[in-house]
Amino acid sequence: MNTPVITPFGNMPDGQEVTSITIAGGGLTATFLTYGAVLQDLRLQGHSSSLVLGLNSLNDYLNHSRYFGATAGRYANRIANGHVKINGASYQLDTNFIGKHLLHGGQAGIGKKVWRITKYSSHSVELAIDSPDGDMGFPGNLAIEATFSLLAGGTLDIVYRATTDATTLCNLAHHSYFNLGNSNDVLDHELQVNAHSYLPVDAELIPTGQKQPVADTLFDYRCAHALRNKVMDTAYDHNFCLSDNKTTLRPVAQLSSADSAITMQVLTTEPGLQVYDGGGLNVPVPGLDLRPIGAYGGIAMEPQVWPNSPNNEHFPQAFLHPFECYEQHTQFKFNKEKKL
Repeated sequence: MNTPVITPFGNMPDGQEVTSITIAGGGLTATFLTYGAVLQDLRLQGHSSSLVLGLNSLNDYLNHSRYFGATAGRYANRIANGHVKINGASYQLDTNFIGKHLLHGGQAGIGKKVWRITKYSSHSVELAIDSPDGDMGFPGNLAIEATFSLLAGGTLDIVYRATTDATTLCNLAHHSYFNLGNSNDVLDHELQVNAHSYLPVDAELIPTGQKQPVADTLFDYRCAHALRNKVMDTAYDHNFCLSDNKTTLRPVAQLSSADSAITMQVLTTEPGLQVYDGGGLNVPVPGLDLRPIGAYGGIAMEPQVWPNSPNNEHFPQAFLHPFECYEQHTQFKFNKEKKL
């Protein structure tokens, strides 16, 4: 593919047009949507099905998506009671999770809005969106850019940047659900995470404020384990603590499927990795390739700041001030081993 393919994908209820753009490079082919900066489809040369869960129409995304492939924000994950203090002032954010807490920036967060294409090439695309002051309760006008590139070695490279004119929160996350195999579930995938601790959560999935060692728990993935061996005993929708602050790009996790011989390595600058096992998925419409999307149909691995950080001063923080630039760099590297 020498040039990207840009096509209409539908119209929002207010008439805004949504387009798709397909790029290729490094052995990968990817289709992105201007709706939510969504990664709709990702293919690796030599493997027939998509590596991510995606839907077939804009209407399906509007009605049935579980943030499939979206860019979540302004603040990915949860904030307890949707309440934060910024520079001593209290702000009430949208409470779109069980009617009580903020989730992924609110019911109309950036993962559910139309972005614009600002640059593209055969192997990359840049999308942008402006989140106005007061959007979902957040202060400040936030300008966001997302650059997606397909690089050598089967690498999906993601760079997020943002600036603000008033102190606000900025914590973005790519929210693909990955299925690297030939099955309709990921239970036989093996997961490894370079984390010595994790955040326990309460019954409403809000971190308790404690950081617990993974040793001798079902959250110990320092060595690779098949998901099937653990998810039947616990549900994963937790933050794995990678570091206490943002840092340089480094490998943090690996996911592999024996039946397809595909391995995905995750690298990021972020201090946390939210892992959701997909156990609650039950989508009434088929996904790409007409595959059903049921329980454990894909696993979400979302690099980000630790959830509910504004209400836990000892957590890494997501405050963004004027004249600063938020930047996140994340890579997903795919490799298919040749079978003998």
